[in-house]
Amino acid sequence: MTKLTRADLEALPSYVPGRSPADLARELGLPEAIKLASNEVPYGPLPGVVEAITEAAGGVHRYPDMGVVALRAALAERYDVAPERIATGCGSVALCEHLARATCLPGDEILYSWRSFEAYPIIAATTGAASVRVPNTAGHGHDLAAMAAAVTDRTRMILVCNPNNPTGTSVRRADLDRFLDAVPDDVLVVLDEAYREFVTDPDVPDGLRVYGDRPNVAVLRTLSKAWGLAGLRVGFLVAQPEVAAAVRKVVTPFSTSAVAQAAALAALEQHEEVQRRCTLVIAERDRLGEAVRKLGVDVPDSQANFIWLPLGDRSAAFGAACESRGVIVRPFPGDGVRVTVGTPAENDAFLAAAEAAL
Repeated sequence: MTKLTRADLEALPSYVPGRSPADLARELGLPEAIKLASNEVPYGPLPGVVEAITEAAGGVHRYPDMGVVALRAALAERYDVAPERIATGCGSVALCEHLARATCLPGDEILYSWRSFEAYPIIAATTGAASVRVPNTAGHGHDLAAMAAAVTDRTRMILVCNPNNPTGTSVRRADLDRFLDAVPDDVLVVLDEAYREFVTDPDVPDGLRVYGDRPNVAVLRTLSKAWGLAGLRVGFLVAQPEVAAAVRKVVTPFSTSAVAQAAALAALEQHEEVQRRCTLVIAERDRLGEAVRKLGVDVPDSQANFIWLPLGDRSAAFGAACESRGVIVRPFPGDGVRVTVGTPAENDAFLAAAEAAL
């Protein structure tokens, strides 16, 4: 780092994107490679989305609607909340960053489970807040009792990733009820539900329905995963009107592009198709998890569109072995490997690579 930038950023890890499958295919001399590293849904854009993008492209010389009025209205109708409780942004991760900016001053604390979403420590550091990491349980999930005990008078925001990325584990309602009751009213609890559409466990609560009216709860959702808009980055949050208004103040102006808004509106009309695709993903997720368990890996039950292989020190080597066979996964060195659920053929290719690697 130079004297022109913050010295503390030198120790901050960079966010790691998924590797390009085209690059790996060229490197290995293969006709193609498979990417199961970024939690994308493999079935292409939803019907009507490409057409909406094409139409919106004709107006890209104009700024988009900064208030995102039409999309907020559509989201309000879909999720039965008032539009003034909604803020949109460049994916739910951007909204998480905006929440940190809206709640924290330098020296305040952001508390979260670890390992969880790798952007959380980056968001905390760039906001000037201190990270408070509470270790996951032995079952790779949130230790909510320990998180509640870690709250101090400096805690301003708590992140609960449910289902948790990258482990796929989930928090059930009784535990979350107790946790929220224990958190002080002046601490914002952010329920990051980027993978909500893949949840099948009836005991895992829908944060919008169950906790949406709590004054100190904000719920994050994204259209990047189940709704197939990863390449356009549209996320939204639902919170009390004053919290949502504060976030809209700090959002980068015009960050939800006109093309993204049009695509999101078209995607939201395809709820039944989204459910159909999620059903396919869920069936493959369960098949994939069971198959890897038969290879001797203690894969926790997942409620997301990926599975977690807690391989510890073997994680990096396993990821490299899969790549050598044309399958890109996401290793977290020292902890485990996250594998996105793909098509049946893609999952079969991963299983063959995993069997050889293990």
